[in-house]
Amino acid sequence: MSVDTTFMSINEVKADMDHIYNQSDPRAYFHELKKLDYAIPDTAKPIFQKLIGHLQQRQHDTVHVLDLGCSYGINAAILKHNLSMDELYEHWGQKKMTDATSEEIIAYDQQFFADIDASEEIEVIGLDPAENAITFGVESGLLDEGLALNLETEPLSALATGKLTPVNLVTSTGCVGYMTEKSFDRLLPAVTEGHQPWIANFVLRLFPFDAIAKSLDKWGYVTEKLEGQTFFQREFASDDEQEQVLKQLRDQGVNPSGLEAEGHFLAEFHLSRPMKDAAEVPIERLLQA
Repeated sequence: MSVDTTFMSINEVKADMDHIYNQSDPRAYFHELKKLDYAIPDTAKPIFQKLIGHLQQRQHDTVHVLDLGCSYGINAAILKHNLSMDELYEHWGQKKMTDATSEEIIAYDQQFFADIDASEEIEVIGLDPAENAITFGVESGLLDEGLALNLETEPLSALATGKLTPVNLVTSTGCVGYMTEKSFDRLLPAVTEGHQPWIANFVLRLFPFDAIAKSLDKWGYVTEKLEGQTFFQREFASDDEQEQVLKQLRDQGVNPSGLEAEGHFLAEFHLSRPMKDAAEVPIERLLQA
């Protein structure tokens, strides 16, 4: 069975949120995510901040982040404006937004995010197949650049390749499983043009990372997993979703006892760096408090 087919079959056990993922603004998406206590951007934030801090110390310049599966620019909001998921849930759940048009939401958010101090040392490029979400992220000011692309089905254009040249850090908090090694194979020639960015992926334990790690290895990367730690993503949407996920994990030889069996999705953290960087500072020391 191919990796693509494997990932497709695994995704079938998860609740389908496609109907809210590509609307003109984030209100419906955040309404549903709040019900599930979706929190992976929060749990990923301290690690991303440490990586950004290390890169800033090394290059003494703006860190250009490429966020894969960025949707509406959630990680950009959290990293650039030091916000939390609870603050974003409150923001996009306000009563005054209930009857607003998407155009009014964008205008309001342009001012809202402009009024919050933003880190001048971070710029975020967002990449996601959801064109409406990308448009919102750019027009609201959350994303400095947006690329509406599905790298599973289409190559990077020359224009997109040019925009990715400055990238120092590639991040993701949930796109692995929708993105396979095929996407990384198409992405790596662009982001490694002239230098090798660090690549930081939070991956649900449901999805094997081996094939992507092998693709990264071909480009001179060493992938380390942060051992002994899991990261809360969200609650299960239903008992049926949980049962199917637990069965899938057990079929893969992954023990969910005391973990997913408690009622929520959990991710693990994988950091891929050039061989020299990984040898100089192992992941545990890099991320220590």
